Amino acid sequence: MNRANCDFSPMKQTLKEEIRQVIAALQNNLESMDNEDYCLLGNFEKIKESFADIDMKAATFYLNCYLAPFTDKYPELSICVQNMSNLRHGGLIVIQREDSLESLIKPGISIGAELTHSLLESIFFPGNPLHDGAVMISYNQIVSAANVLPLSGRFTGDKKLGTRHRAALGLSERSDALVLVVSEETGRVSFCLNGNLYPIATQGVI
Repeated sequence: MNRANCDFSPMKQTLKEEIRQVIAALQNNLESMDNEDYCLLGNFEKIKESFADIDMKAATFYLNCYLAPFTDKYPELSICVQNMSNLRHGGLIVIQREDSLESLIKPGISIGAELTHSLLESIFFPGNPLHDGAVMISYNQIVSAANVLPLSGRFTGDKKLGTRHRAALGLSERSDALVLVVSEETGRVSFCLNGNLYPIATQGVI
């Protein structure tokens, strides 16, 4: 990643302030434990939600940084995944970075068109013959669709990952590609990089 494209200071300042707020809330709960009539369960739930929000904000910021050196079209990607999330249309989008992916991917149908959110959304529209596979993006081009990715055997907790998430992780475990995933079941958006899965916010994704 070319860190010169990213100014980390505003994000760090925001996260520091929100982490301080969580620490203050934990301190208040610690002091409240001396009151036997005070139930902490609701407060713990709010603190857990705050941690999740901090995690998603950080992941959203870093996603922008990871994409910016490799495509100028990340605003188009943002619009695409937000619209797909709202409609709960599943999707799997591979952004090639420095590593060659030819030996890792079973190629699908050649597209060779400029990356636009409307074209991406149409590819993943339910019923489209290409919607089940992964779309390959290189720089500002949609290279191909209906590509098959290697699957990861990883489990998350007690729940096995869905096929799209396993495919995203499988490719990111074997290359430096960044893979965006939209869940058909929940509409949640995540990205995979270096074998890790990160949830991101659906409003102002990139």
